[in-house]
Amino acid sequence: MTAAPTTTLATTLESRVRERREALGLRASDVARQVGISRQALHRIEGGASLPGTLLAFTLARALNCRVDDLFTLNPPPGSGLLEAHSDGDLPTGTRVVLCELDGRLRAVDLRGPGGSGAGQGRFHVPADGTIQGSGPAGRVTVRPLRPAPDALALARQTAVLVGCDPALDLLVTHAARQPGGARVILHARSSLTALRSVARGEAHAAGIHLWDAQSGTSNLPFTQAELGAAQLFTLWTWEQGLLLAPGNPLNLRGPADLTRAGVRLVTRESGAGSRLLLNDWLRRAGLPDPDGWQAGAPTAHSPLEAAALVASGQADAAPGPRSAAQAAGLDFMPLQQERFDLAVPDEHAGHPGILALLAAARSDAFRADLSAMGGYDPAQSGEVWQRSQPGPAPTDPPDPLNGPHSPNDEAHA
Repeated sequence: MTAAPTTTLATTLESRVRERREALGLRASDVARQVGISRQALHRIEGGASLPGTLLAFTLARALNCRVDDLFTLNPPPGSGLLEAHSDGDLPTGTRVVLCELDGRLRAVDLRGPGGSGAGQGRFHVPADGTIQGSGPAGRVTVRPLRPAPDALALARQTAVLVGCDPALDLLVTHAARQPGGARVILHARSSLTALRSVARGEAHAAGIHLWDAQSGTSNLPFTQAELGAAQLFTLWTWEQGLLLAPGNPLNLRGPADLTRAGVRLVTRESGAGSRLLLNDWLRRAGLPDPDGWQAGAPTAHSPLEAAALVASGQADAAPGPRSAAQAAGLDFMPLQQERFDLAVPDEHAGHPGILALLAAARSDAFRADLSAMGGYDPAQSGEVWQRSQPGPAPTDPPDPLNGPHSPNDEAHA
């Protein structure tokens, strides 16, 4: 019931299916099941890479409680020398962007990072592809490319978006850029749970994650099954997680149970961050409650390095995090758990040139040597397939405090 795929920019039919579905708070997998197509087919329709037939268009309109012309709009072709793209946020005229293609949709990615902060939230390792010339409804933007348009489009198809938070991902992306073939990887800083959800929403090709499910005693797989369904999990590395402590451990903290002692200031992490899941489990095993109950007003860090900086500056005495963050800030470290850090890749992106470059880099001797030198990492199986993910129920511990298990508003950074 779908026509042959078209290029992102040649089509004059603009799809607003994604905007309507997200406005209703519906998951792509649920809508796809209701109308009788795959989630991948729905993403292609949402991205404009596939045009629905008449029957499917009316079926989608009924599922989304609207008219067909609310979902699809005819647009004129782009002007000479300009490219039509989509963006996640409002991009002012003149903003320098990188171009990539996701689910058949050309996307313009702000070089300043998420929200235009420029505060290290997105380190792209690539030069700009163009500048924003104007914006329209539903996140559409016009881009003036800094190279011939056909070359810009060809490069966009070679560009993958990776989301995750471990600083070692920067090292991996740097090594991926050295791989033959000309593929590129854009790295966004996102918390593990948010990273998975970004991939599920069609905003990224892959997620670097560390999510400990205390109930099953398994890292990453239960969350990937719940958020992505059919996907591959590749080993990136294992690392030491524990408590980041002030130099010399002046309070003589010996374990998680000591965190409730009078005067001990703990930096917590936001719900959904991998380090917060570990912290909650360590406290549970020590017979202690969630820190929100006894650390009211305590600072919440949004990355491992931010947590380490708060301890190093004397604003806190302890924080959960990896050994690498402690070493970077000159802190003491109390190891508590060895944890997996994996790359979650949906089936439809497994053959993307950027993903293949990431995996080749992860398997290289040069990357493994550099990662080992950082301390606290074991890259022995980097780049190897670990698990196959299939659709499954969401882990019940911990609950999401925001809008349920698929909130688009969870924007934590670690």
